[in-house]
Amino acid sequence: MLVAIAGTRFFITMKRIIGYITVAATICAIAVSCSGINKIIKSGDPEFAYRQAVELYDAGKWSKASTLFEACAHIYVGTPREDSLSFYNARCKFKEKDWDSASMLLDEFRRKFGRSPFIEEAEGMYAHCFFRMAPGPKRDQALTTQAIVAISEFMSRYPESEQIPQFKEMLDILSERLQEKSYMNAYTYYKIGRYKAAIVAFKNALKRYPDSKHREEMMYYTVVSSYRLAANSVEQKQTDRYLSMLDSYYTFLNEFPESTHIKELERMARDARDFLDKNRKGDDSGERHTVTQ
Repeated sequence: MLVAIAGTRFFITMKRIIGYITVAATICAIAVSCSGINKIIKSGDPEFAYRQAVELYDAGKWSKASTLFEACAHIYVGTPREDSLSFYNARCKFKEKDWDSASMLLDEFRRKFGRSPFIEEAEGMYAHCFFRMAPGPKRDQALTTQAIVAISEFMSRYPESEQIPQFKEMLDILSERLQEKSYMNAYTYYKIGRYKAAIVAFKNALKRYPDSKHREEMMYYTVVSSYRLAANSVEQKQTDRYLSMLDSYYTFLNEFPESTHIKELERMARDARDFLDKNRKGDDSGERHTVTQ
């Protein structure tokens, strides 16, 4: 028993020692690596720094390559090598999946070097960055809109590009994300009882995205929101709002006659017609009474 415990303790101790050695070795490697980069930067030889940066780039060591590209960038301003250096530095950020930094560098590149042989690839990466940064539909979609603009501009400028099929798929994904967001916004108004705002939001979403996968739900919630808005309105506004609700109902019925919502909506439509018939009879009775007097 004591032998087993001692053996276990020895194993744990050795495991910890090996762990410490591994960490120490890693720290040393990083220190040596950083020291090497610093020596290159401090060498005062920009050509040597540039060559080393290219070697690191070719080896897939994007972060180190970027550090060197940035260190010697000011030396090559105004020279034929300036655009190459700027492009490869931006591409390092892109390869590291630092989409925000890459997009800024690529935007600067495409504005400054519009005639560079790298311009098409730079603009393709720029559009790709925004696609990667675009969030899911639950968050603000400003970046999604920017991604659509960037991709659309690329496709317009380079219609023969090999990337066109990929970018078309990206546009479909982004468009669906915007559709989802518009539906979620409208549905939120519905859930919190802001029926007038919900009606406007659902109708705008349907107008903007007529082929949305949520088309039936949006038209359904438009009818329900219209019914609830009319039912909870002051008497002077009820007639017009019930008429508007019936208009939405008949549009829904015409487009989705087999919908599972039909029975529920028929009940609402019947209530709306009953209200309108009742008020019409009341108005007719009042008119006859006035004539008789």
